Amino acid sequence: MTQHPFYRTAIERLLNDSPITREDAIKNLREFLMVGEYGLAFDTMCSWIYEDDLEISSSYHDRLRELADDMDAVEVVENLREHIHDE
Repeated sequence: MTQHPFYRTAIERLLNDSPITREDAIKNLREFLMVGEYGLAFDTMCSWIYEDDLEISSSYHDRLRELADDMDAVEVVENLREHIHDE
């Protein structure tokens, strides 16, 4: 991955805007980012959203999808389609 700084920044922004509120989960994700485990951080963030059945907006999903396309992690984001809830 040649775009490490880009991935870290993009994932941090997604995390800040995510519906994840569990402090331990947020701490773990930040630790992954600190050690350069960007793929693991992204996959884990998406998995927690999915497993905790958290709602996301379609615009947030689009942001996830855009990064997933670049990181070759589309499948994990596509699983989140059922969690899209726009009012």
